[in-house]
Amino acid sequence: MRFPRSSGVLCHITCLPNEFGIGDLGDSSFRFVDFLHQAGQGIWQILPLSPPAHGNSPYSAYSAFAGNPLLISPRSLVETGLLNESDIAETPPTPTNPSRVDFDSVAAYRQPLLNKAFTNFLRDGHSELKSSFRSFVTNSAWWLDDFARYESLMRHFNLCDWTRWPRELAQRSEEAIREWDDKLANQIEFSKFQQFVFDVQWMRVKDYANQRGIRTYGDMPIFVAHESADVWANQDLFCLDGSGKPTLIAGVPPDYFSKTGQLWGNPQYRWDVIEATDYAWWTARFGQALHQFDLLRIDHFRGFESYWEVPAGSRTAVAGKWQQGPKEKPFMAARKKLGELPLIAEDLGMITEAVHRLRDRLGFPGMRVLQFGFEQKDDAYHRPSHYPEGSVAYTGTHDNDTVMGWYKDHLRDPDKRELLAEIITSDQEIHFQLVAAVLNSRSDTAVIPVQDLLGLGSEARMNQPGKAKGSWGWRLQSGAITNELAERLAAMTHSADRC
Repeated sequence: MRFPRSSGVLCHITCLPNEFGIGDLGDSSFRFVDFLHQAGQGIWQILPLSPPAHGNSPYSAYSAFAGNPLLISPRSLVETGLLNESDIAETPPTPTNPSRVDFDSVAAYRQPLLNKAFTNFLRDGHSELKSSFRSFVTNSAWWLDDFARYESLMRHFNLCDWTRWPRELAQRSEEAIREWDDKLANQIEFSKFQQFVFDVQWMRVKDYANQRGIRTYGDMPIFVAHESADVWANQDLFCLDGSGKPTLIAGVPPDYFSKTGQLWGNPQYRWDVIEATDYAWWTARFGQALHQFDLLRIDHFRGFESYWEVPAGSRTAVAGKWQQGPKEKPFMAARKKLGELPLIAEDLGMITEAVHRLRDRLGFPGMRVLQFGFEQKDDAYHRPSHYPEGSVAYTGTHDNDTVMGWYKDHLRDPDKRELLAEIITSDQEIHFQLVAAVLNSRSDTAVIPVQDLLGLGSEARMNQPGKAKGSWGWRLQSGAITNELAERLAAMTHSADRC
């Protein structure tokens, strides 16, 4: 698949500035779309929208299908009549560091508002909204019913780990499911209500972007969290023991990011069982993601060719081994039902020729990242001057340092400094020269993290792989996105023939 020559910006919704402590699907998202439009951009890339299960990471979610309720806009709830202006008058406490999201205080503020909106929804008229809700519940029942059960049980028992719930629930006894459906009926309905509101608000944002020529670009992790509705509801599809605990887990061997590899902990798939269903769960997952996004990046694409399998209980990923993946089969099954898949393969890290061949057979563009291109003189694969047309180019990703943090580190090494001389050729600000190198490359698509557009340092890094705490909280300062920045990016985009 070839995409038109275009460019965009990577900025997760949580990073957007507003008065509510975290970016959401309200005014902050619409303002960012306006900035992208003014700046001549055609793509808005974000991280997964899923509700985090651990450490606020959108890549470790308790559902691969649901949205994160923390992203629901309180102000939009007022606009739809589910809250009053007075309900949102008292905003969350100002965090100690305004450039970081305080997820705990945000949740403490927003959850009562969502509860009140639900109460108002049940009590008041809202006939048109209720009709839309009933349609959403019916059309989404294939994933929503089990998700709402899981979320309600998780809240009731205060346990994400479903293997520690009563045994009959962990094993999904039909009688136990019916019993708890009755006990938690209101909580289950509330869970469905939150997903309905999330879907309505996100689709408004997506439609607004599409109307301005901006495609939404999402991210799909290959694996799902063990402590999730997905694994609880589909236990036969994962490598679990009789009690439901993982026997084999996911990770990657030692690489650029970590000397001991990364131990992700997600249960491995039973690909033979999934194949017997003609990859129905994967097709459903692709379908839901492509309902939400115009483009989709498949994180850890190499896992479809071969994956690093680690015995559960291992302290690091070093003890793992490679296993053969399903290769193109899940994608071909999805194409039969969904049509062409506008996917981008995240093909970074320890990539073999077999992974490249799989990517090319499927026709997916791969990724090139400037920060990986200046480590060794004889390895130009990730240098902008060597990018092929059928690729998506970046200065860096959410897992990298910011481009300026990376650049300052490289200044310490004279050999790397010499390699960078092909890009740093003037007195113009360094970050704009690095951005221009990516924009001017032959890659069909170029995506720049918003931190790199602003020339921010390592303090603005979004994630540090292998670090358990402290990631995912970076946030834009109010006023950082200016008309001047939009005009400058528009001029650079036009010069790079990406209009």
